[in-house]
Amino acid sequence: MTTLRVRPTRRRNDDLVGRPTTDLLSEWAPVLEAVADGALERELDGELPVEAVRLLKAEGFGALRVPVSFGGGGHDLVDLTRLWIELAAVDANLPQAFRGHFALVEDRLWHHARSSDQRVWFDRFVAGETAGNAWSEVGSDIDLPRTVLRPRADGSYRLDGTKYYTTGTIFAEWADVHARLARPGHPDEVEEPTAIALVDTRDPGVGVVDDWNGFGQKGTGSGTTTFDNVGVPAEHVLPFEDRFPYQTAFYQLNLLATLTGIARAALRDVVDAVQRRTRNFSHANAPRVRDDAQVLALVGQVAAAVYAADAATLRVAASVQAVAGAPLASAEKIAALVEASEIESSTAQVVVSELVLRATSDIFDALGASATARPLALDRHWRNARTVASHNPRILKARVVGAHAVNGTPPPYAWSIGATRRRQDWDDARPRPVDAG
Repeated sequence: MTTLRVRPTRRRNDDLVGRPTTDLLSEWAPVLEAVADGALERELDGELPVEAVRLLKAEGFGALRVPVSFGGGGHDLVDLTRLWIELAAVDANLPQAFRGHFALVEDRLWHHARSSDQRVWFDRFVAGETAGNAWSEVGSDIDLPRTVLRPRADGSYRLDGTKYYTTGTIFAEWADVHARLARPGHPDEVEEPTAIALVDTRDPGVGVVDDWNGFGQKGTGSGTTTFDNVGVPAEHVLPFEDRFPYQTAFYQLNLLATLTGIARAALRDVVDAVQRRTRNFSHANAPRVRDDAQVLALVGQVAAAVYAADAATLRVAASVQAVAGAPLASAEKIAALVEASEIESSTAQVVVSELVLRATSDIFDALGASATARPLALDRHWRNARTVASHNPRILKARVVGAHAVNGTPPPYAWSIGATRRRQDWDDARPRPVDAG
């Protein structure tokens, strides 16, 4: 396994403590270059980006949102989203692999600003510790996870269960787990309440397997995680209803950034291929492929798609940042900002997914059948985009946007996926956990 290193031109994290960088992308350019090295080989070999994740952790990637006063980068969500896009352009797996981590960071930031000191978590993030998600299950009912927290006599809890699509957990020191909470005197099957357990993955009862078998995003570490008699301190068990209120829009923002970065990578690769291509068709419009008007128009369309996706994604980032920056606002103001961010993210999801899926497919029209050669792995762009775009079905999001536009219907602020038990599940208005996989 290749050990990734950063050229010494980049300032180290200890030089940055106490002040945010003024140009985040320039600051991280050497890291992105190191991550890009070997990304194609990792894709072809089916190798997890273990060294790339290690490098990002060491360089303070997971602490970019932690306040400067606590040793973090102090960056807002617009800056972070720009970096997610650039990171996805060199390895599409990595922003999604950190998706659950940044959600936990966001949750801790929200609670720090509103009510409780989160220094202990900020210290962990600055030290390079990260979190993966462990929310989704296979075979469970909607909004009723089988994974269960049982109280112990000493006030702590025991966690047991199995989670699937636990993106990033295989790389992480912590798992952000959604579980039902068994109450003394009640059967384990009790539906309410549910809770969030912050679990140390170094506990011997935690097992993580890289068994994600999707055709794209193979390096996200979206495998299966099991919890067998895992101890969880009481302070690491949090009520689900206290989760930061803009989490659905935040999770979608990460996927939008990933899609945009994938499109940027596809554009980079098709431009490079057209510039170098000497093989041509007898009925082409010019002797050189790079002078063919139809080829140039197609590349221009891909470039325009990247432009539009980038603009839409950054607009969503600004709307989510508006909520994140208002933790002490009135409940009415927060609710209005959350609703705006949800509609922004849903609207962007519909259009960005379409733009990126089309662009990552159309690049082959500029290159011919030789571009399908496996060693080039140009198909990874479409496979990865198709996988990301399948997470939260855009047809459902289009309906949400339309219902809001026509009838002012509020969007779903949190939701889950699972088996339908009875018709009233669809009429139940209580909050549902987002599928964070």
